Amino acid sequence: MSIEPIPQAAAGTDLFNPVPLGPYTLSNRIVMAPLTRSRADENGVPGELQATYYAQRASAGLLIAEATNISPTAKGYVLTPGIWTAEQAEGWKLTTKAVHDKGGRIFLQLWHVGRISHPDIQPNGALPVAPSAVRPEGQAFTNDGFKPHVTPRALETDEIAGIVADYAHAAQLAKDAGFDGVEIHAANGYLLQQFLADKSNQRTDRYGGSIENRTRIVVEVTEAVTKVWGGDRVGIRLSPLTTFGDTGDSNPEPVYLSLIDQLNPFGLAYVHVIEGDTGGTRTPEGGFDLQKLRKAFNGTYMVNNGYDLDLALEARRENLADLICFGRPFIANPDLVERLRNGAPLAEGDQATFYGGDAGGYIDYPRWDGTVTAA
Repeated sequence: MSIEPIPQAAAGTDLFNPVPLGPYTLSNRIVMAPLTRSRADENGVPGELQATYYAQRASAGLLIAEATNISPTAKGYVLTPGIWTAEQAEGWKLTTKAVHDKGGRIFLQLWHVGRISHPDIQPNGALPVAPSAVRPEGQAFTNDGFKPHVTPRALETDEIAGIVADYAHAAQLAKDAGFDGVEIHAANGYLLQQFLADKSNQRTDRYGGSIENRTRIVVEVTEAVTKVWGGDRVGIRLSPLTTFGDTGDSNPEPVYLSLIDQLNPFGLAYVHVIEGDTGGTRTPEGGFDLQKLRKAFNGTYMVNNGYDLDLALEARRENLADLICFGRPFIANPDLVERLRNGAPLAEGDQATFYGGDAGGYIDYPRWDGTVTAA
């Protein structure tokens, strides 16, 4: 017998209420995190499959589309999408239209992996680029499977302006593709965080050494992207305490407080902070109180890392965050917002289909049928 859903989880919280973000009003405070799924074609062009996938999840207050390469050298994983060609932008138009037709909002995450790549993935088999020639631990996912990371090539000082220009070009193509905004990916051990972290940045020029120098490229990228979009349609993702990508800083608190102070004048839509170690513990040893960043940032504060309904409700009750980002739960629960609102059980995703493949494990997860409610 069918049981009428009781929205008991929604009682006494504003998690499911509309909320302003820049020029927009989001339908709720739940955000779908960017999730790499490696289903673009060999030219980095998304298609109807991606359009269906994101439209299925458009009930989120905001969708952040998967990390998207800003240039051929930005790529670190096979079959990830790009946003450096007109063909890629045309492919993304299918997604933005499908999401907007469902009443949703979607930002695109701008991505350069830096040293987290491999010559097999780089144009002409070149070395990946990075702030310094420091090899990260770990493996790259290539067409021939996993291979150990290599020692990258350190960027020359006069090359960095070209990287910044690539972000601006990608931002314009994202605008052409119909996105509602963009998120600068400066987290998870990729290029911009490689500059921020003293473990991966051993430069002696104006992009290394002092905090001012190590934050410089992030500020320059933010300036370039906001010139395209305006600050109120640009977000930035940070992971001050992560070890992902073999990165990290010996004293992250002053680095990120300084960065936030430098970002405030841009009037950004939000800052998206991964709490703790990416995909791991929320309270790593030697961390610092990330609420200092919330207090320092003059805008919407978004949080991420292992959130479930209880944690999300607590974050809103205690006013620890304005927006709550859910990642993997969205893979197997396209209707995650409805399930959370009604205290319904969540489906588990098939990890074998997380990366690569076809529609299986991508757009074929069923919606909740309303027959089971929380106790």
